[in-house]
Amino acid sequence: MFDRKKRRLPEGEPFTDEEFDVSCSGCKSVHKRSELLATGYVCPDCGRYVRVPARDRIRMLADGGSFYELDRGITSVDFLQFPGYQEKIDKAKKQTGECSAVVTGVMRVEGFPCAVFAMDSRFIMASMGSAVGEKITRLFEYATKMRLPVLGVTCSGGARMQEGAVSLMQMAKCSGAVRRHSDAGLLYIALLTDPTTGGVTASIAMEGDITLAEPRALVGFAGRRVIEQTTGSELPDNFQTAEFLQEHGFIDMVVERRELRVTVGRILRLHESAAEEAR
Repeated sequence: MFDRKKRRLPEGEPFTDEEFDVSCSGCKSVHKRSELLATGYVCPDCGRYVRVPARDRIRMLADGGSFYELDRGITSVDFLQFPGYQEKIDKAKKQTGECSAVVTGVMRVEGFPCAVFAMDSRFIMASMGSAVGEKITRLFEYATKMRLPVLGVTCSGGARMQEGAVSLMQMAKCSGAVRRHSDAGLLYIALLTDPTTGGVTASIAMEGDITLAEPRALVGFAGRRVIEQTTGSELPDNFQTAEFLQEHGFIDMVVERRELRVTVGRILRLHESAAEEAR
């Protein structure tokens, strides 16, 4: 595991090179995963940002060979026997090769160590249930113990209704772990990607010390129609986009995907320098 004294991470693991098809939500064109990896998951036909699987997201951010996964085997359980839920879990596992909707671990970015979680929208829209909450909480607890900054990549439809109140409890559970990490004087960088909504927005997505977002990412709690019907107001066209939230002070920076790795590395370097001065 991570050697706190020598700032040494465990030996990284190779990323999978399995090929699969990915559809662009804009022009509906279908591309091979390898083709999109080469473009940074930007559609070569229309230029739209394509949603990135969790492992490829980490692959795009991490220094080569530095990522080491934690808690891979944790998975959701259909404890409420919600109709059709177990089938959804089994289908998501088969389609994605993942045990849950989030991948967690440690890595280096531009040479600087950090803990990371990345949500995967292919797994039941990365909704936050007991497994997702447990993995993210464990990651923050590990990062607190090892005095590591955390980079969190959010992409979610919100809380997972098939797990009832247990799903909603994950908001407080994760937020408590984030607070303890913060109280230890450690850095949390939140990276909001499309879409970040519901209970994830109401908890871990908006609790970063520094909050980044990808261009035009949908970020919000309730849906646009619900807000308009409740308030009786007509909302602007760019409502709940990353740019709108930056304009109103909810996000620090909107960063182009090709600039994310360098930007995160720069933030980690500044944090490391400040921590060294404090020591």
